[in-house]
Amino acid sequence: MKFPRNTRLLRSPFDVAPFAAVLFLLVIFLMLGALLPVQGLHVELQPPTASDLPGTDKPSVAVAIDSSGRFYFANKIIAENELSNDLAAAAKNSREPLTLVIHADKSVTYEQLVRLTMVAREAGIRDVLLATLPRVISTPDQP
Repeated sequence: MKFPRNTRLLRSPFDVAPFAAVLFLLVIFLMLGALLPVQGLHVELQPPTASDLPGTDKPSVAVAIDSSGRFYFANKIIAENELSNDLAAAAKNSREPLTLVIHADKSVTYEQLVRLTMVAREAGIRDVLLATLPRVISTPDQP
């Protein structure tokens, strides 16, 4: 049996409509996925009273405290003794000294902040910073 030499595999014109439909559905799914609620913790941070607050350029770990005094670390509620173990493990695995950033609700007491600072020090983290909202500076409108 002899086959023709000029046989084309694709004899019909390339149809873009199925690819456009799939792309359109992908965009719709991504947009709907962005509207899904995100789990999180609502913490009312206390705004700063002074400008030019220091930050950190070191590696850091974050712990949040809500208004009822519960600790949150790595996106979960955690007890104080577990927090101490997790912070010690994070400090041990880090190549550089860590900085603890505390995201505290404005109703958190000073005693709770000091207790968390002491837990961090026992775990090997010496530097502690309180997270605050940036100050909004109003600038006069220039013509």
